[in-house]
Amino acid sequence: MLLYVHVPFCAAKCRYCAFASQPLDMDALESWGRAVAAEAAHYGRILGRPEVETVYLGGGTPSLMPAWAFDRLMESLKRHFNIPADIEFTLEANPDSARDTDLMRLWREAGVNRVSLGVQSLQGEELALLGRPHTLADVHTAVQRLRAQGLPNLSVDLIWGLPGQRLRFWMENLKAAVRLGPDHISAYGLTLEPGTPLAEAVEAGAMAPVGEDEAARMYVQGGDFLEEQGFLHYEISNFARMGFASRHNQGYWEGKDYLGLGPSAVSTLQGRRWENPRAVSDYVQAARDKAWGRDAETLDPQVRARELLMLALRTSRGMRLADYRRLTGRDLAGTEAKLLGALRQKDLIRIKDGTLRLTRQGMLVSNLIIGRFLFP
Repeated sequence: MLLYVHVPFCAAKCRYCAFASQPLDMDALESWGRAVAAEAAHYGRILGRPEVETVYLGGGTPSLMPAWAFDRLMESLKRHFNIPADIEFTLEANPDSARDTDLMRLWREAGVNRVSLGVQSLQGEELALLGRPHTLADVHTAVQRLRAQGLPNLSVDLIWGLPGQRLRFWMENLKAAVRLGPDHISAYGLTLEPGTPLAEAVEAGAMAPVGEDEAARMYVQGGDFLEEQGFLHYEISNFARMGFASRHNQGYWEGKDYLGLGPSAVSTLQGRRWENPRAVSDYVQAARDKAWGRDAETLDPQVRARELLMLALRTSRGMRLADYRRLTGRDLAGTEAKLLGALRQKDLIRIKDGTLRLTRQGMLVSNLIIGRFLFP
């Protein structure tokens, strides 16, 4: 089982962000901590203090938690779950809140061995456009101090396809990111989420979205560059040096059970799925009411099978045609031979040893391809 904890607090809301988060407030942090402890106790009890394969503290900005809040969280998690010392333990951090070496030492002593650093861009103008609260100096300081604490696994998050961005700016970002010496890079195409300030600015015509052709060049040439630098492109948005692929995310893509604690966290466990209330206040009330998983849905086996096939297609391991036939009852090579031929001719897919994989160009239009295969 994978374990995820949502820490919903941020220094400020970024202009593109639609995640469940709110400004850090000590009273809210205290209430959140008590609610997470209660939720952990509930599932630890009914699952028999299960052993977890990975731990992921996401947000929000988990690195904003002061030492007392982090200590309480870890005490609760370790009391109610069996957390082996050698598992992957990820904490998301922002460069402006990854400065305190004493706090970093506390993370390391608690078992954190992987930090996902929300860099997003290495150009000042782009950071301002995104509403990021950190500077380039913050990035370099955070990386230096994390490595000085012996952190063995550093991941850097970047965003491409910003309004007004050009290929050369994106390539400069990638080159600067590689110079930081990370073990893993996540490169996400910007999604203009409705209601966010950045989306509203684009809709109002205050800035122009990046063109489709330019975005395609960013994705393909950026991926080529990272592979030249020794990173393996193992999932649509993820690149890792050998041995540093995210085990937690791979667990999701492989269909492993996962438990999510905290507001807006999703769980898929023992054939059931549920999502916690999104707002911190609603989540805290659910904890008081002991209303854990009340709206859980039982997953239809066929729907889950298609979901797993979709997730497999997002990764470099691809989808085995035999699995597709077994799970859907359709022979893709027979019923969709014409479609497969067209996709191969356009260099969007490759089929080898009974496995269908998307090419980098295919990953650009993955939603269309996956939808055609799995939801005809």
